[in-house]
Amino acid sequence: MPRFLHTADWQMGRTYSRFDTEDSAALVEARYEAIERLAALATEHQCDAVLVAGDVFDAQTVADRTIRRVFNATKGFSGPWIMLPGNHDAALAESVWTRAKRLDAVPDNVHLLLEPGVIRLPEQGMAVLAAPLTQRHTYGDLTAPFNQMETPPGLLRIGLAHGSVQGVLPEDIDSTNPIAPDRAATAKLDYLALGDWHGTKQINERTWYSGTPEPERFRNNEAGYVLIVDIDTPGATPQISRHKTARYQWHQWQESFSVPSDVDDLLNRINQLPEASVLDIKLSGTLTLAGDQKLTEALAIAEARFRSVTCDRSKLQLEPTEDDIAELQADGYLGEVVQQLRETQQVSEKDDEAATARDALAILASLLKSKHAGAAQ
Repeated sequence: MPRFLHTADWQMGRTYSRFDTEDSAALVEARYEAIERLAALATEHQCDAVLVAGDVFDAQTVADRTIRRVFNATKGFSGPWIMLPGNHDAALAESVWTRAKRLDAVPDNVHLLLEPGVIRLPEQGMAVLAAPLTQRHTYGDLTAPFNQMETPPGLLRIGLAHGSVQGVLPEDIDSTNPIAPDRAATAKLDYLALGDWHGTKQINERTWYSGTPEPERFRNNEAGYVLIVDIDTPGATPQISRHKTARYQWHQWQESFSVPSDVDDLLNRINQLPEASVLDIKLSGTLTLAGDQKLTEALAIAEARFRSVTCDRSKLQLEPTEDDIAELQADGYLGEVVQQLRETQQVSEKDDEAATARDALAILASLLKSKHAGAAQ
């Protein structure tokens, strides 16, 4: 019974400029580790081959070291690796693939499908029909020739392509390259392994997106997995099992505060996350000074615990309560300053001016509390 591992969208060479240097380096390294994990999975589950459905590399201009490291990471599986160019690493006349060959970086068991056609793997019991992208965007269905491609009897017909299944995926995916939703049926494929959608997604019983093995963006689309596919004989229904490969979980939350308990609810949710988390929070609404201090302290702890924590407070207003004001002991001139900052963030039509007033109010409150705490000791 042929068994293979389906993966895609490694995006090797991707950078993370929005993160600081330490976090960016860790996220980059996690992508290499993901390749090593899927190689170990393929060996553990005795797969006959690994199929990579495009976008091995994030760009044509990745460093030579990146190219070498990618192929080095495949060493954990000695069977055939079948790699297809996608829209990020299209098989141009001069491409990342031609550089890889010049570098002599491609192991003997790695097959680069740089041209349309069929690669026969009789020992593995399959024939792979390839639809590589030879330019970043196409407007015709490159899998259409699958209907006429002949394969030896007795071998599974496995399609390998990278693009957008028409009428199924959202419009904001990476590539415009169209694929007919019934291609597996019209081409009599036993399985169609797709890349480009970065989450695991079933189109029909014979057509799947594996998604990227390591998430790289804030989308709730089941990223971070690979698929292991078993097909007993040509024509049999594929049996699909999903295997987690992700190291980091990416979470993006939008929270609106209106009552003090909203802060506690958010902090409870944060505390339930695993340490291998990348968290981005966007806040709006109103918050008391006491709530702001609690939030700031909790986020400082979270920043040391998780891989990355970012928090956008640009839409958040501070609304000191009477208890807040009393605790600050901000009478006289300081009281007037506090009141002015409260009003500025409420009435200013300029976002940056309101944000400056809010931040100044938070800093003033922190300084006054520190001063009173020191005096009490």
